[in-house]
Amino acid sequence: MRIHWKKIIICTLDVVLAFYLVMAITSWNTPDKSNRVCTKVDINISDSNNAGFLSAEEIKQILVKEQLYPLNKQVKFIEPRKIEDALKVGPFVNTAQCYVTENGHVNINISQRMPIVRIKSSRGDDYYLDDNGGILPNSKYTSDLIIASGNINQWFAHYGIAPLAKSISKSQFWLNQIEQINVLADRGIELVPRVGDHILFIGYLPMKKNKAENEVAIDEFVQRKLTRLEKFYRYGLSHAGWNKYSYINVEFDNQIICKRKPSTNESQEEAVAEEYQNEATE
Repeated sequence: MRIHWKKIIICTLDVVLAFYLVMAITSWNTPDKSNRVCTKVDINISDSNNAGFLSAEEIKQILVKEQLYPLNKQVKFIEPRKIEDALKVGPFVNTAQCYVTENGHVNINISQRMPIVRIKSSRGDDYYLDDNGGILPNSKYTSDLIIASGNINQWFAHYGIAPLAKSISKSQFWLNQIEQINVLADRGIELVPRVGDHILFIGYLPMKKNKAENEVAIDEFVQRKLTRLEKFYRYGLSHAGWNKYSYINVEFDNQIICKRKPSTNESQEEAVAEEYQNEATE
């Protein structure tokens, strides 16, 4: 059998040429990824509409200062891990995630530490606590947070005030109603409401050595007190008047003791304390 080498060589050249043309066209139409430039930076911050401290502009400024802001940089020189590490150093950042998309965009997702109460103690301390009891510096101001004042050191702020504030925030009613927590010298807890010219005394927080048990015990204690107070608000103060009493004590489970405001001819010492038994508030 005679082999037609000439035809074989021509066919082979045709295949090679076709392959070369396909590769050439593909390379002409595919951008060079090694020279791709970041054209957009998306910064997303969770809970940014709540009582958070962070804004996208602040995140940008942190990265600009560290010379890590990726806009208009070549993608091959962008280091997502360095961006994350630079942001995690900030006291208000909880988690940071950064990644580069195929189209050259850089996405940065931030979850922030959320303040739940502001501490202004008699010792002169002024800082915020987040929902884990961690301290946030008072470098910013946010309104609508409960302020805790009085005899508060950092240990009691972490183990007492943080769980107390978290428990109060479970109820939208009490979150809106309570504007201040005051810790007495013996660590008795007073609550100052926004509506009504009176002070609420709820007693002493049941402190436990184990952190998890401590949070559960304080939450159960606070919920029990607030439930009784809400019923008293509804069935007691709604009839007696919001400004009749100056001090309402719910320390004991079987009674509520209210100190009446003095009348025009009475002194503060002559004001009468009235008792509401359990059936009135259960």
